[in-house]
Amino acid sequence: MITITEAAGFQIKDMMKEEGKEMFLRVGVKGGGCSGLSYGIGFEEEKQDDDTELEQHGIKVLIDKESAPILNGVIIDFKQSMMGGGFTIDNPNAIAGCGCGSSFRTATNAGSPEDC
Repeated sequence: MITITEAAGFQIKDMMKEEGKEMFLRVGVKGGGCSGLSYGIGFEEEKQDDDTELEQHGIKVLIDKESAPILNGVIIDFKQSMMGGGFTIDNPNAIAGCGCGSSFRTATNAGSPEDC
């Protein structure tokens, strides 16, 4: 469903260590942003009944039922540069994105655009 690169996995595990407890990584999509949809990524302690659970690089990943089709084929990476580092998301389902790079839309899910 989704792929977490080795670089992203290393960074996520490092961030989880700072939390000091066993947690899930939740990856989802919510309405909003210039193009209508935006990604949500964060840590969560409990799995919900309709979540799909995956494991990559020793990280337990949760994806909610509504986000799953939109996230199918997504690659989460971590890029380091002279200006710092950050996570990137490559979504083959996205047909358009906004100029600020924080939102997108797919052919079947446009969401409700907001001002950037």
